[in-house]
Amino acid sequence: MDSDLLPVGRRVAYWRVRRKMSQQVFADRLGRSKSWVDKIERGVRSLDRVSTLRDIAAVLRIDTAVLLGRDARPADVTARAEGVERIRVALSTYEIALGRSAVRHAVLPAERLAGSVGHAWTTYQHARYPQLIAMVPELLAYAQRTHAHDPGAGRAPLVEAYRVTTSLLVKLGETDVAWLAADRAMAVATGDPVLVAAAAVQLGQVLRASGRARTAMSAMLAAAYRIAPPDPDDGAPAELSLCGTLLVQAALAAARHGDDRAAAELMDEAGDLAVRVGDGHDHHRTGFGPTAVGLARVAAAVELGDGQDAVAWHEKTTGREGWRWLPPEHRAGHLIDAARAYLQTDDAANAGRMLVDAERVAPAEIRHRPAAREVLARVARDPDAPATVTQLALTLGVA
Repeated sequence: MDSDLLPVGRRVAYWRVRRKMSQQVFADRLGRSKSWVDKIERGVRSLDRVSTLRDIAAVLRIDTAVLLGRDARPADVTARAEGVERIRVALSTYEIALGRSAVRHAVLPAERLAGSVGHAWTTYQHARYPQLIAMVPELLAYAQRTHAHDPGAGRAPLVEAYRVTTSLLVKLGETDVAWLAADRAMAVATGDPVLVAAAAVQLGQVLRASGRARTAMSAMLAAAYRIAPPDPDDGAPAELSLCGTLLVQAALAAARHGDDRAAAELMDEAGDLAVRVGDGHDHHRTGFGPTAVGLARVAAAVELGDGQDAVAWHEKTTGREGWRWLPPEHRAGHLIDAARAYLQTDDAANAGRMLVDAERVAPAEIRHRPAAREVLARVARDPDAPATVTQLALTLGVA
């Protein structure tokens, strides 16, 4: 019999029998009643506490992972660290400047490189982080060589390669390496207002993630007003999307700094631009629109410690049609913010529901993002956490 295919209650019974224990003996060793054990094994009663699962596993002399029938090892931290190190090396090479690389390696045509960069962005937006980690070092090498060979056509793809690398590294909590990628993007973009504005979006993410909220706010406002059209009504949607996204970044930085008034004003300003752009677009990989601004309001409220306001914005915004049009990474990332909001209102049950939904939408968002794993651990420790969250936390080794 393959015990991994059984429900958890049946799995308890399977291992109890293998250990040659009667229900009464098993109950005595757990300090429970025989009736309690019988209900667990028949699935009448659920196992929804981390401590209880651990006690049962200890009595049965098995790992909690075996009891759950899932691989309880945390995400492959070693493989991820090795992948990040390869990205660091790719960002730290100066072969182009030294005139070494172009002679020894093939150069991709700019059009083909742009396709590869687009594929990388799609991989990111579907939260396939392990695949993207493996993809980025070679992508960066090709992008750098193409830019050296054809600076004009290769400039935009190189900036985009650095941008997607930065976004990935911020997700993985690798702020120092992300800063290097963002700095490279800004340097290559210099002289082109649109490319600078696009690169500045990721710069804002890095500055906030590294605790430099005031610097982030100042930089984002400068970038936003530089790209802003004289009359918003005459602005192109792509231009408005960049400007609005930078204003959102500035608002989030203000919230991180504790400036609720500035955060609200900047978010309102971004909201006005979002109405002009509408939902369902992804200009410059921003996903900017009314729904994106609504989700950003949730993140800002969480930063300010206003859980009730965050929950209200979450419930309002996820009911919009535009919610379904956002990529999995964006939706799952928001659900983690929503979990934090529910925790601030002492609602562990709904916080857990958000995390389960996030894991369903984009598993890697929970499994590979340190910030998400931290929220999961907090929810799992709550006595009111759903059993599904308890099992997920044990599976990922964060309980």
